[in-house]
Amino acid sequence: MTASTVYFTNMRCRVGVSLLEKLDRLILEAGIEKIEFTKKFVAIKIHFGEPGNLSFLRPNFALTVAKRVKALGGAPFLTDCNTLYVGRRNNALAHLDAAYENGYSPFSTGCQVIIADGLKGTDEVEAPIPGGILLQSAKIGRAIMDADVFISLNHFKGHEITGFGGAIKNVGMGSGSRAGKMVMHNAGKPDVSSKKCVGCRTCARYCAQSAISFNAEKKAKIDHALCVGCGRCIGVCNYDAIYSRYDASNLDVNCKMAEYAKAVVDGRPQFHINVVNQVSPYCDCHSENDAAVVPDIGMFASFDPVALDRACIDAVNAAPALTGTLLDEKKDGVDKDHFHAIHPTTDWRGQIAHAEKIGLGSSKYELVTVKD
Repeated sequence: MTASTVYFTNMRCRVGVSLLEKLDRLILEAGIEKIEFTKKFVAIKIHFGEPGNLSFLRPNFALTVAKRVKALGGAPFLTDCNTLYVGRRNNALAHLDAAYENGYSPFSTGCQVIIADGLKGTDEVEAPIPGGILLQSAKIGRAIMDADVFISLNHFKGHEITGFGGAIKNVGMGSGSRAGKMVMHNAGKPDVSSKKCVGCRTCARYCAQSAISFNAEKKAKIDHALCVGCGRCIGVCNYDAIYSRYDASNLDVNCKMAEYAKAVVDGRPQFHINVVNQVSPYCDCHSENDAAVVPDIGMFASFDPVALDRACIDAVNAAPALTGTLLDEKKDGVDKDHFHAIHPTTDWRGQIAHAEKIGLGSSKYELVTVKD
C-alpha cells in the first residue's frame, strides 16, 4: 500500500501568529480546498467532553474549522452521538447541555450543534460496511450519514480499551448510535482482580447496566451477560483492580470500531484533523482527566485517518514522559510504547492493522511539516 501524506505543525507560535491561524494554514496546506463544499452540509465530528473533564479540545479549534468550511461555501455543523454509560451525554438534551457547558454553542463555534442519533440515541441509519469482515453493516447516527461531507476534529489521547483514541475512534465509535456502540463494545468484557479490589463500589456507581455486584468479601464481580464492555469501570477504578482481558474479544472492539469508521466515510468526501495536546491517559468521556503524559506535540491533518493516527502514535511514542504522570509511574525503561506502558492489557496495533486491511487507509505515511 502506498504512503499517504500527513501534514504537521507544532504548537509553537511566534509573536503575531496564533495557534488558530496555524491550524487554518495547516488544513489549507493539507488540501481541504480540494473538497467541493458549495451548498454542502458538512458534519464536523467532535467529542464535546464530559463535564468535569478539562482535556477535551477547546471550542476555538472547532470555530476555526467551521469558519474555513463556510469560507469555502459549505454549511457546517458540529455533531456527536449519545453514549452508553452513566454520564451527561446519554440523551440529546443532556448532551447539548454538556456541550454548551463546555463552550460548544452556535455562538462560540459559528455553527449549529446537532446530536446525530436523536433524542434517545435511536435515530440511526443502517449503513453498509464495504470490505467488512466482522460486520456487514453499521448503525450510524442519522445526521452524520445525511451530511454531504465528513470532517473529524479529534483530540488525540490514550484510551483504556483501545489503547489510544484518535481519528478512527472518534469516527467509528463516536458515530455509532447507542445500539451501534453496543455492537462494537459487546465483545470486550472486563474482569476484576479480587486481590486488588478494595470494595469501594465506585465502579458500580458508574455502570449503566447494573452489571457489577459484590460478594461476601466485598469484592466486585462483573456479570458478562449484562456488561456491554464500555470500559467505564476500568477508568474509574483507582486501584487498577479492573482490567480488560488481553484477548481476541478486546481486539474485536478495535476491529469493529475500524469497520464502523469505514461505514461512515466510504464513498464521500472526508478530511481529518488530530490535535495532539493535553495527551491524557484516558478517554475524554470521563468526568475528570489525569495529567498529560507527554508534552504538547502539535496538530496533524490528512485525508487518510489511518495514516493520521499512525503519525500521531509515532510522535507521542517519540516524546519524553512527563515527570509525575501516570506514564512516568508505569514506564519501566524497556517498553518504548507509551500507550502499552499505560494500558498493558490493550493492543492498539490491532486497530491500525484491521483498518488498513479493510481499506480504510494506509499505515504508511509521508510527514510534511508546515512551517510558519
